[in-house]
Amino acid sequence: MTLDVICLGELLIDFVSTSKNETLVDSPGFVKAPGGAPANVAVGVVKLGGQAGFIGKVGLDPFGTYLKQVLDQLSVDTSYLAFDKEARTTLSFVAQNPDGNRDCMFFRHPGADMRLKPEDIAEDYISRGKIFHYGSISLGSPSSKAATLKALEYARAHQLFTSYDPNLRIDLWSDPEQARKEINDGFRYADFVKISEEEYEFITGCRSVEECGRYILGKGAKLVVVTLGKKGCYYSNGRISGYVNGFHANVVETTGAGDAFVAAMLMNIANLIKDGDLDKLADEEHLRGLLRFANAAGALATTGIGAIPSLPFAKDVEALLV
Repeated sequence: MTLDVICLGELLIDFVSTSKNETLVDSPGFVKAPGGAPANVAVGVVKLGGQAGFIGKVGLDPFGTYLKQVLDQLSVDTSYLAFDKEARTTLSFVAQNPDGNRDCMFFRHPGADMRLKPEDIAEDYISRGKIFHYGSISLGSPSSKAATLKALEYARAHQLFTSYDPNLRIDLWSDPEQARKEINDGFRYADFVKISEEEYEFITGCRSVEECGRYILGKGAKLVVVTLGKKGCYYSNGRISGYVNGFHANVVETTGAGDAFVAAMLMNIANLIKDGDLDKLADEEHLRGLLRFANAAGALATTGIGAIPSLPFAKDVEALLV
């Protein structure tokens, strides 16, 4: 089976606060929601009409079983989702502070996702994809980093388009400088990079989105997008650059917004690859249309609790675009 997108990385449980504008200390309760940025992207692609697979590892525990069931029910291919007998599924507790920033705490000492190994990566499976998507969290432990690099080696050998989310979760790193170095190293494998306005200054040292775009393009990327929340996004491919406005949304919780954006971009890029039209990414009008679609998907993902449950279907995105 050919897959539009193969995602590698963390699959976890987000316990999302039932109360808005409360810290984790003050939150009265939490709702269980499946999540993990690369897994969210895989689900987002499927909900938008594509085919996606997920490579990762969860614990041999009730949460791991639940997460596999969720992906299976949503038609994400889990052929290379493994169970670990020695580490538990990663858990995350998420709240939104009164200032609008996310308050997040992980239980991962270690999490099963950190124990993904190079031998868990199958070249034949990678070769079936059009796009390979990875994030920075799997670069944070020696085992999962080696697995990610093995997958990237296969992806490049089979000429897959590569996508990277330098997803900054500083609490998952023992040393901020190591986080900055490892996340920066991830840029050199990517054709497409999505980074958020909250992340780019720490990761790149840049003081503006334009400078950030130039910096990441200098690492080898072909297209860089900086997401700007409700304001939309900035984009640059080295030849054309600009801003695309966002969409109004009745925001409940923002966990999966960036992943919905990435899923929408990758679904449309996979369609270009399928049609032999990847050069349309260099056409300003066409690229801005893709980014507008992705902004709409990101906005819709903020209207529910939890990432995977809130990821939009294509019909919902299209309705917002009308």
